[in-house]
Amino acid sequence: MAVGAGRRRPSPGLRELLRVPGGERVDLTAYDTRATPGGPGAPKDKAAALEAVARSAQRLAGLQERLYAASTTGDRRRVLLVLQGMDTSGKGGTIKHVIGLFNPSGCRIRAFKAPTPEERKHDFLWRVRRALPEPGEIGIFDRSHYEDVLIARVHQLAAHRELGHRYELINRFEQELADDGVTLVKVFLHLGYEEQRDRLLARLDHPDKHWKFSAADIDERALWPDYRAAYEVALRRCSTDTAPWYLVPADRKWYRNWAIGTLLLEHLEALDPAYPAGGFDLEKSRKRLLEGA
Repeated sequence: MAVGAGRRRPSPGLRELLRVPGGERVDLTAYDTRATPGGPGAPKDKAAALEAVARSAQRLAGLQERLYAASTTGDRRRVLLVLQGMDTSGKGGTIKHVIGLFNPSGCRIRAFKAPTPEERKHDFLWRVRRALPEPGEIGIFDRSHYEDVLIARVHQLAAHRELGHRYELINRFEQELADDGVTLVKVFLHLGYEEQRDRLLARLDHPDKHWKFSAADIDERALWPDYRAAYEVALRRCSTDTAPWYLVPADRKWYRNWAIGTLLLEHLEALDPAYPAGGFDLEKSRKRLLEGA
């Protein structure tokens, strides 16, 4: 039997607590952006969350190594973490503090910005397909194919009928990924309106953060209600059994990091990748090495 197989599968845990029900109306104003659902320790216990993240590092690294090792014998499974949220919601911070727990050689990170002229020549999923993780890898998308139903809806870059078709294409695309061994972990970082203002002001207050700021951020902030509505539709229409959305309150950075790390841990434990058995005679190989020493 492959090394590492046969462990007890974990309970749903945080995955069920943060999951957005598919097909149901989503009202983001009903979700507290400073909440800490399922958080470790006492309510709002930052110290306990930081300790839990540190404890999980070795477990995450071990599962990542097993996932990669399994791919050497034809196992096509891999994980794709999709991070979506308003500006300053913490996509970059998540990559720094959570993905930093993994071996970077087994991660594939892609930040999606405005499409290039070459990308505009193709359908909106073309550039996404090119950035997918290989078997055994953990992929991270900072923004994603959902930009084409979010920004496009807010700025009216596509007709209503076309947007409806894109939701269908996204669901079909994600089902294809799942059928090919991709575990999707789609996270919406739910940031508060006032918290975003404070984070943008903090960027203005620190010269070493000015590179992160653009006057366009203020223009986009003025469209907050439109973006909220666009996210509500995307969450409702594209949270499926195959690829559900998880809503993570993002005002508290320590909770955000703990929650996303825990979601990844739960999904990797459910996959339960195993080290493949060696294709060699152990004792014979040991003997040859000792005799030739």
